[in-house]
Amino acid sequence: MDAPQSTDELLRTAITQRRQIRFWYDGKERIVEPHDYGIQNGRPRLLAYQIAGQSNSGRLPAWRLVDVAGMTRLELLDRKFSGGRPASGRRHKWDQLFVRVDEPVQGNKKATGQGQ
Repeated sequence: MDAPQSTDELLRTAITQRRQIRFWYDGKERIVEPHDYGIQNGRPRLLAYQIAGQSNSGRLPAWRLVDVAGMTRLELLDRKFSGGRPASGRRHKWDQLFVRVDEPVQGNKKATGQGQ
């Protein structure tokens, strides 16, 4: 039996393969298209487009910026998505961007992502 993948490995795989993920956050199930994964304000975070599940705001689909430490029961789904989506106009600055849905990011460079 294969060893379970870490959260970091699952997020990187999901983004590079453009696969949806399911996880629980703030006591609610979320199904998202993961877009950007990196460090923001010193914390690992995920920028994702939530398409199903539950939401505190009740409005879906919607962009979500999620603290990775708060994610539980992360699961890589067999459903794929086409790639990047138009951003809502607000820009996210990353201390370090690990991977973005349309392009892998190498090294320790700073990057700016778009989203919520």
